[in-house]
Amino acid sequence: MNKFKSVLKMIGIAVGALLMLFAAYFIYLFVSYERIEDRLNVGINAPLSGSNLNVAKKGTEYTITTFNIGFGAYSKDFDFFMDGGKKSWAESKESVRELTEGAADCINRLEPDIALFQEVDFDSTRSYHVNQVKMLGNAFPDYNYTFALNYNSPFLLYPLYQPHGASKAGLVSMSTFAIKECIRRSLPISESVKKIIDLDRAYTVNRIPAENGKELVVINIHMSAYGSDENVRSGQTGMLRDEIEAEYQKGNYVIVGGDFNHDLKLKEDKPAVFWAHFYDRNLLPEHFSFAIDSFSDVDLQEMENTCRDSGVPYDPETTYTVTVDGFIISDNIEITDYENLQTGYEYSDHNPVVMKFKLK
Repeated sequence: MNKFKSVLKMIGIAVGALLMLFAAYFIYLFVSYERIEDRLNVGINAPLSGSNLNVAKKGTEYTITTFNIGFGAYSKDFDFFMDGGKKSWAESKESVRELTEGAADCINRLEPDIALFQEVDFDSTRSYHVNQVKMLGNAFPDYNYTFALNYNSPFLLYPLYQPHGASKAGLVSMSTFAIKECIRRSLPISESVKKIIDLDRAYTVNRIPAENGKELVVINIHMSAYGSDENVRSGQTGMLRDEIEAEYQKGNYVIVGGDFNHDLKLKEDKPAVFWAHFYDRNLLPEHFSFAIDSFSDVDLQEMENTCRDSGVPYDPETTYTVTVDGFIISDNIEITDYENLQTGYEYSDHNPVVMKFKLK
């Protein structure tokens, strides 16, 4: 009997110690959590200067791209635990470098004037602490660029078989033009416990001088995957609406590019087939539209999508895909070409989007 009591006591001590460790960990998560400052002035990496600086001109055709590179993890075989898959980290440090280089090369071949990237890690467990911001800077040596954090997570112990760890990631905006200023805006996010593990959603406002004394305002955005959280959805879309409407009233040209986490092909509100919901066009201010809305329904059906279900490895025959990446433009901008570029999801769970445009 004494032996039995001793065993029970040891088990009780072990369980108590585990509970204390878990309690200490959750305290650490909540104490470590802090939202990144709103209206943060972001530094500009500017290798271009003086006579090398370009100013946006009316009537000249320019190219802009957007690409969510998925922190260099999403090979075609990668499935992510947060989306229903199993993997938490990229396959290896070498694979992170290879996929990041592949994504950069893909965009470099397009010779864009402006290139927007999302989910760019620079010091994260999941990507083996590869500095992808530096890699992109090296891949585009003749571009000015800005970087703003939108994910600054404490160490996550989940999943237990491969803890996701700590993450630092964000938005990179590159330009052959001068960038006068870059401001980081904090989007509304869920106030539930989910905020501990979710991205610190944000967008950056990059100001480029135009020849007529106005500005080309380029916003790089990565919105939330809303699910059923209507408050987050309305908060983010409302904030963006107010931002771009104010810029248009100043006479500026405005482009919003990035990952909207909405099904951009939907023209009316329907039950979501996947996690991506309809983006109500009434949430855009007057004088603005999604660039994809210039296509007919027939063209939209034929257009390849930009994002795959990352809960399973990619199979071109069976994997669900959706278009969540693209551009919002003001009506003083003319679209001359637009394409969801197909890479076969070779470098990310997203495909890049490329748009050619002119300032009116």
